[in-house]
Amino acid sequence: MDTDFARAKMIEQQVRAWDVLDKDVLEVLAETPREDFVPADFKTLAFADSEIPIGHGQWMMTPTVEGRVLQALELEATDRILEVGTGSGYLTACLARLGGQVVSLELYADLLESAREKLDSAGIENVELVEMDAMRELPDGRFDAIAVTGSIQHFDPRFVRALRPGGRLFVVVGDAPVMDARRVRYEGDNDWHSESLFETELKPLVHGSLPPQFSF
Repeated sequence: MDTDFARAKMIEQQVRAWDVLDKDVLEVLAETPREDFVPADFKTLAFADSEIPIGHGQWMMTPTVEGRVLQALELEATDRILEVGTGSGYLTACLARLGGQVVSLELYADLLESAREKLDSAGIENVELVEMDAMRELPDGRFDAIAVTGSIQHFDPRFVRALRPGGRLFVVVGDAPVMDARRVRYEGDNDWHSESLFETELKPLVHGSLPPQFSF
């Protein structure tokens, strides 16, 4: 497979076609070797517009959704970013190349170790990988951007509380087959605004169907 041609086709025919037009995002997708993050048995699907299984019932998002996530977060080079769900490590790599520091949470130790090896091979050093269930706890500190890479049944305001003023959250909320992809902006002092971006269907986070346990 001509990976350069396949990657360019993925960007032009899938990602751009779904209104991902941010120059920095498109450059990162072009420069990050998605094929290196895909399980060996699925390398032929690395650039297809389909989810890819990575074990434990977890899946890589489609390239189009990955592009929309990155664009929605409006990342700056100095941003501190939280990723909920490391998965294959591909989106982690893209976030790290767009931002300043990434803290990425993963429930499964073997996925975390696999992602660490792939990130190291890609020369990406500004990532901290943490084994943690984000539906139970979140790391200390606040973030400029948060990407939740699996759906949750009910909106969880803990993610908003983990943002710095001016921070952005991407999250997919609801039940299959139609879920709502949202960008939430936190203005500070418990003031936040939620914007519906598009409808999609995303595999749920583990424990993502639990009822909300916190009020805002």
